[in-house]
Formats: sequence, structure tokens, C-alpha cells
Amino acid sequence: MITMNKEGAYLVKGAWKSKDAANLPAPKEARRGTIAHRILMAHNKSGSESELKLSFDAMTSHDITFVGIVQTARASGLKKFPMPYVLTNCHNSLCAVGGTINEDDHLFGLSAAKKYGGDYVPAHLAVIHQYMREMMAGCGKMILGSDSHTRYGALGAISVGEGGPELVKQLLGHTYDISAPDVVAIYLTGSPRPGVGPQDVALALIKTVFPDGLVKNKILEFVGPGVSNISVDYRMGIDVMTTETTCLSSIWQTDDAVREYLAVHGRPGDYKPLAPEDTAWYDSVVHIELDKVEPMIALPFHPSNAYPIKTFLENGPDLLAQVEKEAAQILPKGMGEKLTNKFRNGRMHVDQAIIAGCSGGTFENLTRAARMLKGHSVGTEGFGLSVYPASQPQYLELVRNGAASELMLAGTVIKTAFCGPCFGAGDTPGNQGFSIRHTTRNFPNREGSKPGNQQISYVALMDARSIAATARNKGVLTAATDIPGVEAEGPIPYSFDQSVYQNRVYHGWGKPQPEQELVFGPNIADWPAMSPLPENLLLNVAATIFDPVTTTDELIPSGETSSLRSNPYKLAEFALSRREPAYVGRAKAELALEQARQKNPADPAVAKAFAETGLSGKEASTGLGSLVFALRPGDGSAREQAASCQKVLGGWANIASDYATKRYRSNVVNWGMLPFTVKDAATLDIKPEDRIFVPGIRALLQGDGESLKATLIRGKEQREITLNLPGLTRDERDIILSGCLINYYAQSAK
Repeated sequence: MITMNKEGAYLVKGAWKSKDAANLPAPKEARRGTIAHRILMAHNKSGSESELKLSFDAMTSHDITFVGIVQTARASGLKKFPMPYVLTNCHNSLCAVGGTINEDDHLFGLSAAKKYGGDYVPAHLAVIHQYMREMMAGCGKMILGSDSHTRYGALGAISVGEGGPELVKQLLGHTYDISAPDVVAIYLTGSPRPGVGPQDVALALIKTVFPDGLVKNKILEFVGPGVSNISVDYRMGIDVMTTETTCLSSIWQTDDAVREYLAVHGRPGDYKPLAPEDTAWYDSVVHIELDKVEPMIALPFHPSNAYPIKTFLENGPDLLAQVEKEAAQILPKGMGEKLTNKFRNGRMHVDQAIIAGCSGGTFENLTRAARMLKGHSVGTEGFGLSVYPASQPQYLELVRNGAASELMLAGTVIKTAFCGPCFGAGDTPGNQGFSIRHTTRNFPNREGSKPGNQQISYVALMDARSIAATARNKGVLTAATDIPGVEAEGPIPYSFDQSVYQNRVYHGWGKPQPEQELVFGPNIADWPAMSPLPENLLLNVAATIFDPVTTTDELIPSGETSSLRSNPYKLAEFALSRREPAYVGRAKAELALEQARQKNPADPAVAKAFAETGLSGKEASTGLGSLVFALRPGDGSAREQAASCQKVLGGWANIASDYATKRYRSNVVNWGMLPFTVKDAATLDIKPEDRIFVPGIRALLQGDGESLKATLIRGKEQREITLNLPGLTRDERDIILSGCLINYYAQSAK
């Protein structure tokens, strides 16, 4: 089904050649033959092929990120948007939590689009990525988004999901700076079997490459004869899930199907044929035989925890027991009914099903689900199915082709374009509920779970086709391939009616109105003042997490906290709340000490803290703060708040073995925190309330040093540890020295 070549290979006129093949250019030269290299170089301002400074063609944000981005850019001197910037409203759409604050954010977004010259998409019209597919993405472009699933590679655009500060840099005319990424070929052959959808292919890919980090921070380039055997909708469904592999971005070869898609959407000029040159070098190769992919299910608590549905049903009790074991490690004891109780007589009984968002709620997915359910009922017991078309134009076409009526007649509830089911703000299942979803993630604590309140939901990922098959069997988990007469894959006729957007979307690109006042609601707060990096640091270990991977959902929960993302102070109260409840109290105690130290280094409480650690006399030159220790933090969302909340609470550093994604490490740096790494982190004897003295850190960053000796202090015990800062650029060093990106730009403007 899937095979890998980790050593790299040449693709020569459609045939693979080993790295030892004769009469071929060196890999460094042949890498120029990839699609990715050509697009990157067209956007690179550095003049170097190894150290890139990239400018993007367009950007996009949604309503739990754009307020903070505009506020940060505004504090750094923003005058107008220098490129098309689309502000969508698909996360805090319900306006049901916290009184007026969600709609206040929307009004702020509209006023920002008017003032600075941007486009504004009102709530319920489209999820962020579907709008960009329909209206902005095109061949050879580069697009930056403040959402981790910013992926438009199937339309020929290299697109990157990043934290807000990286978008701020672009708004202020600066570049996105990275070392040239490796390029991994995803070589597709064959055609999918009837009933096998894009989520099945995506989950099979994620299961293969995620565990050993094969594609981390690399670009996936989809090539091969199999590409033309799947529709553009199908390609986009695979493409958006590449985020879960931890790759940097993706790009696909293009063909007449892409040409037709862009023409249907009124943008024929955005088409360009994209393909590898006659000779192209790929640093690794993943071969997917589409005809051998089976319907898949990703069990809680990660998309990589995936199995063929057939395998799951054959081994259900054992696999569910593994999930229960993992749940017991991350959730409080006594959570109630066992998950294995839902597996009875060889059949898995599901409580809820959802098809939604940028991965699931697309036109072809919902049309195929409707055809699967035609003439059937989802049942009148506890099980239910809800679907969320990804945009109003797609919803309109589902009405016109009859799919919407077939879904409703079967008992399906159709809702508007909304990302809530993906991150825990919509259709939360009941306590102990097992929900199958064609969405993007199934992390712990994500889809509505509140373990501290003895509430938990289990989410498994599946393709829309098998979800519809399960709904047809009234909640008994079923692979679509087990339904007699399931139709073969292939394009379904589609007509795009742009008038839906013309009659509602505010198009302000290139038409800024400087006189327009920003509209502030009572929950929209400015960022607190942040101090520059002191000469030395004395840091309290406020949280230690020894899980193999820590997600951004654990660093700052999703769901109802989304309503607070325009208020740094209120949101920070939730930092690590579902993973380490004592974190906020510990961090705030250190912040109070630091605030006292800044006013008076001789403050008695400050003097006591320094005396207890044997550092009396260093009060004037040593800042106090907190840090988070985690083995591999930052998997998942691009949300900058996973880092900014730590900074608001006085955080100065993370210590890790490695960082799960580039975007989280970038967020740590851009908020003025130190991305330390340590060797053999899993064996490091470190506990909450330990203190770490970091001498000479300012001098280290002013130079080019990458490691230093620090002291771990536990009571009267002290021992030396080595902290590393590999790969910090000069700009990153200066950002941390300044205290955060806002300070850095404020100083640059002087």
C-alpha cells in the first residue's frame, strides 16, 4: 500500500533512479528540478538557495487569530495591508459564548479590512480554507495563513500555516526566513477503489510518516500517474491533512482537472502547468498505491493512530483497551463507562457522526454521502449525523443537485460553514461518547472534553463515505466498501455561483480607508508591556510534561477559550489548564516577583527568593520568570497563543528535546522566549518548582553562542545542566533580546 525510500532518489522522465545512478547531476543541482524549488526561488528575496527570505502573494486569518495579528501589527506601525489579506469568520461563528465578544471580534475584523484594505468574509459563508481554494489559491503562488491547515497545494500553491507573528512580519514588509526545506516526493499510482475516500489515503500516509518524523518541516510534492486518477476535490481532501504529518507545506503537479477547477471558479488565468523537470532529486520518496488503500479509522488520540477499519473490527477490544490505557495516563481516574463496552458481538456502536470543515465538508464528500444514504434512515435512537458544507456556494450546489434533500430525508442535519466540530466548539458528543468525524484532528481535550470536570469525549477520524455507511447502518461502524453497489470515485459535475460572495463579502484589497476607526469591543485588549531580556535569568519550572508529544491543545485549550483569544490576560488563565492545572498559579507567582524586582531589586520577597537559591547579590541583573519543560511540544495548531499565554504569565523559556513543529518554535521565539533544547530530555531529573539559573544569557544571544551551562536548583541541591539554542538566526536572537516581536519592531522604527 505504502512504501518508503528514506535515502532519496532521482525522478528521471517519470522513472525512479537510485542516488548512485550514473550520468546524473548532484542532488543539490537536481533538486532545482522539483516544483517546490521553482516556486520557492520565485518568492525568495535573499539571493541564496540555502537560506531563504520569502514574500507571500496573499495571506488569510480567521476570527480567533486576526484580532491579535492586527493588534500586534498596529502596535508595530502598520499603515495598510501590503498584499491581499482575507479575514474570515469560521471559528467563533456561533456568537453563543461570552455575550457579545464573538460578534465584537467580527466587527473589529470588518473595520480592520476597511481601514487597512483587506477582504472580509462574514460568518457562516465559508470556512477559511474553502474560501481561499475558491477565490485566491492558484498555480505558482505562495499563501501564508494563521491556521495550521493552510494547504492549497492541490491547486498548485505552496501554502504555509504559521503563528500570527509570522503574518505580522509580512504585513510590515519583512520576510519569512527559513533554511531551504528538503522536498519529499509523494508518488501516487493506481486509482482508489469505490468507497475509499481522501481521508483514507491521508490517514494511511500520516500513519506511515508521522512516528519517525520523516517529513517534519519538509515540503511534500505529490507526483506520479495516480494524481490524474483522482479529482481536484479528492486531492484537496488529502492535501489539507498533510499538516498532521508535521510537514512544512505541500505542492502537487497540476493538469487539466486543475485548469477546469480554476476556470469554473472564474479564475482561468491562475492556471499554470506544474510538473517536475526531466530530472529532479527528492530527499525521500513515499509511494502510495491508491488501489491498495483501504477504508481507515484513526482512533483517539491522534490522526496517526490509524488502522484499516477491517483490522479495527477484527481487533476492537484490544485496540480500544490501548486507547483506554492512554486515556488513563492523561485523564483523571474514575471516568466512568469503559470504551470497550461500545464494542459488542464484533460490532462497534458509535454515538455520533460529523462531516465538516476544510477536510470533510467539501462538495464531492457530501454528494457521495448523500448517495450512500439515499432511501435510508440514520435512525431514531441516540446516534445522529450532522454535516457542515464548507461554503455557501457548495451548499447551494448541494441544494441544486438534490444531495441536500437526500441528506435531510435520511435524517441528517445540515448546518452552515463552521469549523467548530474540528476544535471543540460545536456538536460536542455526550460524556463518554464515541464520535466518528471527517475533520482534521482527534487530539485529547479537543472535541469538548473537560477531564477536570469528569467529562470526556472520544473522537475517531474516518472518511465521509464510511461515515455515511455507518449512518446507513444506524451507528454500527461500517466501511463504505462493505456496502453493496458503492459507486466508483470520479469527478461530480459542479457549478460555482460566485454571486453568493459578491452579495455579501467585503472586498477592500487595495482600497484602504485610513480614516476608518477600528471597532473595539470590551473584550479586545492590547498586549501587556514586555521587558527586554535581562543579563541572567532565574526561572521556576512551572510545568513538566514527559508525554512523547505535547499538542498546542494541551498548552492552551480550544473550544470555549476561543472566545477569549482577543484578550491576552483572560486567555492566559487557561494556559495548560487541562494538562497541568497548577501551572498558572506557579507562573503568576514568579511574574509577581519579577514585577516587584523591576520596581525595587531590594524588595524583601525578591531578596528571599535569591537567598533561597544562593544567588544573593544578583537581583539587579537577573530576571525572574517561569518555564515549561516538555519532551516535544507544539504538535498541531498554529495558534500563537500556545506561546503568548506563557509570555503574558512571565514565561521566558521552553526546554525540550525537540520542537514538534517549526511553527510552534517560531511562536516561542516571536514572543521573546528561549527555545532551549537538552540532550536526553526524557531522562532529565526535573520537577515542578525546581529553579534553573541561566547566567550570561543576554551576552550569549548578543554573540553567536549556541549552548551554555545552567544550574538546576532543588532546595539546597544544585547541579549543572547544558542548555542548547541550535539554529537561532540573527533576527531571532534580536527578537528575544528585545523581549518580543512587538518590541523588536518598535526599536527598529526608532
